[in-house]
Amino acid sequence: MPRNPYFSLGAKSEKGLYEDIVIEGLKIYGHDVYYLPRKIINEDGIFNEATLSEFGQSFVVEAYVENIDGFEGEGDLLSKFGLEMRDQATLVIANKRWEQLVGRFLDDPTQVRPNEGDLMYFPMVNTLFEIHYVEEETPFYQLQNLPVFKLKIEAFEYGNEAIDTGIEAIDKFEEKFGSRTRLSVSDINGSFLVGDEIEQTISNSPQITVKGEIAE
Repeated sequence: MPRNPYFSLGAKSEKGLYEDIVIEGLKIYGHDVYYLPRKIINEDGIFNEATLSEFGQSFVVEAYVENIDGFEGEGDLLSKFGLEMRDQATLVIANKRWEQLVGRFLDDPTQVRPNEGDLMYFPMVNTLFEIHYVEEETPFYQLQNLPVFKLKIEAFEYGNEAIDTGIEAIDKFEEKFGSRTRLSVSDINGSFLVGDEIEQTISNSPQITVKGEIAE
């Protein structure tokens, strides 16, 4: 055997202690952030992208901000479309804590980690961030385990997604940037699917036409 048999790569108790120390460190030096899982209502099968999404849940979890000198990325840019925020950051979340506080409450039991496309709300800077990439192997098997996720996030560019978490500080982003209104309609004749577009002219105001998309 090439390896020295008298040195272990980590017993179960050592791995548990290491993970608990990491979690304690995140609770001391981290911040409470909100994790918002994305629910895809309608998807474009050709371009493989969501045309209608909803964020209806939020979960609080502690996260450490790895960027100590401020946000990364291109920062705030003034383009022909207006002011664009391209702030980026890296958040560190404990694998075990994500499962305890988020994973076991999700509708999809097969989701075992944060997903790209989900959102993070950072109360300290009052900003929504979108997860662009989830790194699962850093630090790389120090005791033959992977105790944390590293989330590469970027300031979220709102695109008419429905945000109904019940938390005012988060839901206000839809009210501030949204260009659509959700209406509850009943007694509609016909069969409709999620994503179908409808158009209705108001009988007593023929000059007003309401157009929309079936959400649920």
